[in-house]
Formats: sequence, structure tokens, C-alpha cells
Amino acid sequence: MIIERDLTPYVVYSGDPVLRALEKITANQARVIFLVDSHGHLDGVLSDGDFRRWVSGAASLTVDVPAIEAANTSPRSLPIGSSPAEISHAFGSGIDHVALVDERGHLVAIAINRADELRIGRHVVAADAPTVLISEIGINHQGDVSLAKQLVDLSVESGADIVKFQLRDMESLYRQGSSGSGGEDLGPQYTLDLLAKYNLEADQLFEVFDHCRDVGIEVMCTAWDPVSVDRLVDYGIPSLKVASADMTNHALLRHMAASGTPMVISTGMSTEGEIRETVEVVRSTGVAHAFLHCQSTYPAPFKDINLTYLTRLAELTQVPVGYSGHERGFHVPVAAVALGARIIEKHFTLDRELEGNDHKVSLLPGEFREMVQRVREVEEALGTAAPRAVSTGEMMNRVNLAKSLVAARRIEVGETLAAADIDIKSPGRGLQPNAFDKLVGRTTSRALEAGDFFYATDLGDAAPKGRAYDFRRPWGLATRYHDIEAMTRDTAPDFLEFHFSYKDLDLPVEEVFAAYDGGLPMGFTTHSPDLFAGDFLLNLASEDDDHWERSIRELQRVVDTTREMQQHFTQSADAKGVTDGPVIVASLGGFTTDAFVAPAERERMYDRVAAGLARIDDSGVRLCAQTLPPYPWYMGGQLYCNLFVDPRDTAEFAERHGRRLCFDVSHTKLSANYLGMSFADATDLLAPHSEHLHLVDATGVDGEGVQVGDGEIDWAVLAQQLDAMCPGVSFIPEIWQGHVNDGEGFWIALERLEQWF
Repeated sequence: MIIERDLTPYVVYSGDPVLRALEKITANQARVIFLVDSHGHLDGVLSDGDFRRWVSGAASLTVDVPAIEAANTSPRSLPIGSSPAEISHAFGSGIDHVALVDERGHLVAIAINRADELRIGRHVVAADAPTVLISEIGINHQGDVSLAKQLVDLSVESGADIVKFQLRDMESLYRQGSSGSGGEDLGPQYTLDLLAKYNLEADQLFEVFDHCRDVGIEVMCTAWDPVSVDRLVDYGIPSLKVASADMTNHALLRHMAASGTPMVISTGMSTEGEIRETVEVVRSTGVAHAFLHCQSTYPAPFKDINLTYLTRLAELTQVPVGYSGHERGFHVPVAAVALGARIIEKHFTLDRELEGNDHKVSLLPGEFREMVQRVREVEEALGTAAPRAVSTGEMMNRVNLAKSLVAARRIEVGETLAAADIDIKSPGRGLQPNAFDKLVGRTTSRALEAGDFFYATDLGDAAPKGRAYDFRRPWGLATRYHDIEAMTRDTAPDFLEFHFSYKDLDLPVEEVFAAYDGGLPMGFTTHSPDLFAGDFLLNLASEDDDHWERSIRELQRVVDTTREMQQHFTQSADAKGVTDGPVIVASLGGFTTDAFVAPAERERMYDRVAAGLARIDDSGVRLCAQTLPPYPWYMGGQLYCNLFVDPRDTAEFAERHGRRLCFDVSHTKLSANYLGMSFADATDLLAPHSEHLHLVDATGVDGEGVQVGDGEIDWAVLAQQLDAMCPGVSFIPEIWQGHVNDGEGFWIALERLEQWF
């Protein structure tokens, strides 16, 4: 069970309206809410069942009445000091939440009937929660409080969630007390002598525990005897650890459980029969607990670890399981996470040459830090057992590498397609080859040239087409040189946004626009390539001088080409027809290949970008830094982006250097999700600095380019914010692959955007 003392999600005032109570029931997903008066006194409980009974018996229904009128005013409750066994007996008959009250009837905690979850301070141990990583300091402090605090600090820096120590009362634990080890076998004698030198008394440990609280890390402790249990419980330890050596010590286990403190139990040195016995003992107490698979050899041979037993341990215990490792290295704990371990415990030291067996199997701070990183990567990689879907990165590579169904010859409207009319060619922009048989025998609704792609709409309804649109701000379409005719055949955008490839920059501008005598009757913007010849990624933040200098040169080519294009357009993309020149959108760099940089390094990187921009002659154009996602897709893979991701430092850069932004709402939504930040707050920061908009939806932290309305953006709210903070700023719908099938994705996006913009 869980004893929940954070009552906010579970409590409303008795006088609050029923609607407020229902909102909280929905939010906490517990299907129950407790009602208290203004002093915290428990007045009642309102469950789904209570609400249904109230609705069925009410003469007239309104959700504005006080919640107490719909509640059960005789809720099941127990005194806060009740034993776990007593609380466990209170569950049943559909009751999984029991109020725990003090002597005056004030609600102080809620007991929740869950065995698949454990709380250790602020950390949750559960299948859907991050693995809890424990730095086992044990007695590696060598009996020195200062060293113990140093090890705590290093554990924090290394990414540990919890630090663990050990407490023994030598007088009560050993048959000779603290008087000596004479007459003992060699092994116990060695252990007793070691403890005599390095054991910390309870008050000394509590000083270290206080330090843990000050530096913001949770602490747990192995209690080796009842005296130590009582001292730790009186201190307020959030969790007790049971050493493998005590797994069969049922008396000690029951003593721990009687306190109601969550327990984590190691299973080293035990048979399965003994594990089963302990499972029954602990389960009968009702205390929240977890079991750790363990091989109690120092160091443990890899052949004896038997990591696969983790899955069996989970079946036997039906509670969260983890792994306590004594082997060399940290690759075995990483593998344990893949097998379902939700707790990892590894010893931690400054020096493996110090006296004591634990040091030999301990990780150094840098090694622990790397273990944390690898565990988090494995957690990401595990994903879910949901049906397989194509990731954003795979979708991009599928377009580049896969094959499509294409017309083998010129095909007229109304023809019936035969197998000989269809060929299979790369790239993968059109229908996949597995649709071949579905396409044969279809009657065409459009004419195709040899090599034209077939699309999903060729199997059913006709593709959407462009039309006249009505927006409050200038709107445009993303295009390439060769797409101009297709993008303007059925509609008249205010401007076109040319997304250059690096090869486009080599084409003579005069020749590209020679067919448009007198110029195109619209405005234009351009978008710099990210990738240039030789797998070169533009990066004005690069510390490599050669890379930085080439980035400046390549971006200058984009500016020069854009200036040269102006003579071929008769209008401006600006709302009022008055402009400082066309907008250029550029991703300015700041990416890394293996991990994000420390936040403190970003200011220096921004300064490097600013210095590079200062070298570029951008007179006559508006060069805008594009907001970027945390995990950009480049060259068929994913990188880590550090700049123009966090809206706070992006806005600061724009303000400090007088630079305008292209606010890509998909990128920024992904960034907000990654940062745990409100997208509305991100918009508030970025919109005032925005010269241009890319409107497109997003999902998760790397699902960019999603069709408008198919992702997570609240478009009604976003439209209101943009109207207020950057009215008249131009936009394009930048749907990924929106241009295929003569702009099908763009037309769908514009149709949807029209209702908000």
C-alpha cells in the first residue's frame, strides 16, 4: 500500500461545488475525493458511485450545489497510527482509499491499496516511472562524517536519486557486543574489526542525513537490528533497506513493517523457498515494499548473476523489483533495467583501493554518472508494447530511401490502369509498392506524365486542391524552384517561401525565373539550407574556426542569392507592402552529436553565433533565426540542439543582439514539451520578436511537421496570442511533405488554419 501525505490531489472543501469535486476526481484518476471543512476536519468522501447514487435520487440536477450534499458523510477512516495490517483489512468492497485521521478527526494522510507502486520520499517506484538510482555509500565513508558528506555531494553531481547508508547498534547486533571479535571465525572477525573502525553512530549518520536534505537528495538506510530501526523511524527515514543477510530475519522484517515505513528487500544469499516465505511475511503486514535481485559476492562473477531471475522475482512478489549489483562495471545494471528493474543500487566510492570489500565493487563518480546516462537512454529506448508505428526520423528516411509506385508512361484522365502502366522507382514520396495490386484496375481521375508519383488519393477520393483563402495576415507556401507552377495553379498566395537545397544556390537566378516575364505577382521569402556539400551542416556556434568560417560563407551565399531574386517579384511579403527586404529563415546551429551541453555553456555559444552574424552583409534582407527543436533531424538521424530551443534564452538573444525570429511553432512546442514548459508561456516570450511564422503541429519531443490539428497545439489559443503580440506577421503552413501530390498537405492545413487565422 501507499501512505499518501500529499493531499492536494485528493481533497476539496465540503462547500465547494460538486463540479469542482468531479474535476479533481478526473484529474487524480483515483475515482474518489475526500471532503474537509476549513480546518481540515474530515466531513465525507465522494466517489464515482456516490455521485451516481446522488444523481439518480436528485429531484433536480445541478452541479453547483455543495459537494457535501452528494457525498458519503460516514466515510471509512482509521487513526493515523494504525498498523499496515489494520489498514490492509480496511480495504475491500470496492474501497481502495482509506482516510487516516488524527485524534481530532483531521485528515492527515490517505492509505491507497496499491502493491505495484512504492514511494521513497518524492520518488515513485513503478513500471511507468523512471528507474530509481541508488548510490550505496554504506560504510565507504570510512567512519568519517566529512567524507560521508563529500560522497553525498558527489552522488548528487553524478545523478543519483537516493543515497543509502547502513546503521548498526553493535551492542545489540553482535553476540560479543562492541567488546571485540575474539573467538570468531576469520570472516566474522574481519567484518567486526572493519565495523569497529568505520561504523558511524546514529547521531553521526543523522548529521549526514540532514546534509542530504540540504542538498536535495533522498536518503535511505539499511537497519541491521531493531534498535537501529527505531532510531531511523524516529528520525523520519523515508525508506528502510533490508540487507540480504536479513531477508530470512522475519522478526526484524515485522518490526520494520510495524512502523509503516516502505521497505526495500535484497534477496542475495537466499533460496527461492526462503524468498517465498519472506514474500508472504511482508505481504501480510500490508507495508509498501519492493524486492531486489542480488548476488552477494564481492565482486560477483558474471556467470553467477543470473539476471533473468528478475522476471521470475517479479512474478513471485507481484511488487516492484530492482537490482543490487556487486559486479565490476555498470553494464549489468543497465541490462537489468531492460529486464524490468525499477530500482538500481550500486556501491559508490572515491577510491577502490581503500580498505573494505565494498570499495572493490564500487563505482567511481564518473562511472556512476555514465551509468545514469546509459540507464536513461535504455529507458527511452524501451518504449512501449503498442503496435509499431513509423517514427518521424524513419518517415524522413523512408522518403529518401524507399520506393514508390510511378507512372510508366503518359496516362490520360479516365484510363484504366494496367500492371504495365505502373513502375516501381525511388524515392519514396508516393504510394508504397505494396499498393501495386490495389492500383491496378483503377480509373484515373488525373493525367500523369511518365515518372509521376501515384498517391493515396489515386485509390479513392480526389486530392484537395488550392483555392482562394481569407487570412488576417499575409500567407505563403513553401516551394522549390520547380514547384512554382504547381503551388500557384489554383490559388494566389501573398508570397512563396523558397526552401533552398545547396545545389539551388549554384543555379543562375536569371535562368530560374526566365519563364516569368515581368516578374511573379507576389512576394517571396527564402529558407537557408541546413546541409551543404560534403555533409557540411551550417553551424555558426562551432568552435572549429574552419567550420565557423565556412558557415559564414555559406549563409552569405544565401543572402546574396535572395537579394538577386528580388527583381523577379513585383510585391512584398509584408502586410503593408513596405519592407526592409525579404525574410530569410535560417537554422543557425548550436547542435551537438551525443548529448546536450551544460546550460552554462549556451551563452558562450550564442555569442559565437552573434559574432558570425556580424560578419554577414545582410543589408536589404531580414535574416531571421529559426526557433529549433531539442532533437533535430539531420542527414537521416537525430542530433541534440542547444540554441534557439529554450524560449527564454532565445528571446534574450533576440533582445540583446537586435535579431528577429522565425517562430516555428512545431519546433517550439516540442521544446516546451521537453522543458516541461507551458507552450502559451513560450509563445508569450517569442511572439514579440517574431518576423515570420511557420505554422505546423507537433507531438511529443521530436514529432515535428505534423498536420495542423493532428498534434498537441491548441490552435485557438495560439491564434489569439499571435493576433495580440505579432499582428500582420507573415506565415506559411510548413507541413512535412506538404508539397507532394500538388500540395495536398498544404491545402488541408490552410483549410484548417482559416478558422483561427
